[in-house]
Amino acid sequence: MAQDFESNGKRITNSATTIYTSNSDDAIVGLRFANILTTTDTLDVFITDAGDSDTARYLIKGVSVPASSSLEVIQGASKVIIQSGDVVKAQSGTANGFDCWISLVDTISS
Repeated sequence: MAQDFESNGKRITNSATTIYTSNSDDAIVGLRFANILTTTDTLDVFITDAGDSDTARYLIKGVSVPASSSLEVIQGASKVIIQSGDVVKAQSGTANGFDCWISLVDTISS
């Protein structure tokens, strides 16, 4: 069975920005952030669970990213599995500090 690969880009602000909301069991295979500022900025990336949307589970928290640099949070053979209703979010320390690109496999076959 063929897999459904998807991707999405977002500008990350200084409030929690939704990058992706899962509508099935999905696998994130890539998650990259680029600091688009001329100064160092900080970055949080977290997932809220469909069953407990008030609780954030951090992938990274308060990481400093130098100006004009990028950070791969999920790369290579790493994968993060999310379930239906889970929401991937990020927050910059500065307004509009990062661009983000997520790559994933939608609806993992059983």
